[in-house]
Amino acid sequence: MNLDEARNLLECIKSGSISIDDGIKQLQDLPFKDLGYAKIDNHRELRVGYPEVIYCAGKTPEQISGIVQFMITKGNNILGTRASEEAYNAVKDICPKAEYNKIAKVITIKNKEMEVSKSYIAIVTAGTSDIPVAEEAAQTAEIFGNKVERIYDVGVAGIHRLFDKLNLIRDAKVVIVVAGMEGALASVIGGLVDKPVIGVPTSVGYGASFGGVSALLTMLNSCASGVSVVNIDNGFGAGYTASMINKLQV
Repeated sequence: MNLDEARNLLECIKSGSISIDDGIKQLQDLPFKDLGYAKIDNHRELRVGYPEVIYCAGKTPEQISGIVQFMITKGNNILGTRASEEAYNAVKDICPKAEYNKIAKVITIKNKEMEVSKSYIAIVTAGTSDIPVAEEAAQTAEIFGNKVERIYDVGVAGIHRLFDKLNLIRDAKVVIVVAGMEGALASVIGGLVDKPVIGVPTSVGYGASFGGVSALLTMLNSCASGVSVVNIDNGFGAGYTASMINKLQV
C-alpha cells in the first residue's frame, strides 16, 4: 500500500462507499505479514515510496514462490534479484506473467502500469563483462518507473568510445557507472558531467583485482567530487538510489 492508496481507502471509508469492516480487512496485513520463514514488509512503500524487493539468493524456490504468491495479492509490481532459473520456474508456476532476465538474474512481475519518467538514468559500463551488474541496475530502475539509457562497453582502454556517447550521458539526470578491473571509468565520467555519478565496482578482473576490491577502492578514492559508490556488484543498490534521485521534484 502506498500513500495514494492509503488516502483513497480512508476517503472511501469516510464517504461510506467502503464499510469499516471491509477497510479493516484491507489493513489487517499491515505493517507486515508473517509467513513463518519470512516477514513481508507491506508497510514499506507507505514509509519510503517503494515496495519491498525480494533478495532471492539463499532462499529456496519454494520460499520465493510463497513470498511472491502473497505479494501478488497486494497488486504491486514485484522485483526479485539474484534469482536462479529454478526460482523463476517456481514463480512462473504461480504467476505466468512473471518475466526473467537471465543476464541480470532478475525476476519481474508487472501488476500495474507506472508513469515513466521524462528524465532518464544513464547506465554506463566499462566493458561487456560488466553488463550483468548493469542490467540488474537497469531492471531495478525500470520496474520503479524510470526511463533508462544503456551505454555499454565504453571503458578507458578505448576512451574514444566514451566520447562518442558523451552527450547522451550528460543529458541524464543521474549516471550509473559500472566498472571492474581498476574501476577508473567512474572518475573519468565524474570529471565530465554535472550530474550525480553512482559508481558500481564489479568483481570483473584478474587476481590483483581481489574480486572487485581494487575497483571499489579506486572509486572510493575518486578525486571527482560528484562520485558516490555502492558495494561490489550491487546493481540493485545503484538502480534504487538512481531512481530516488531521478524522481526528485525540483
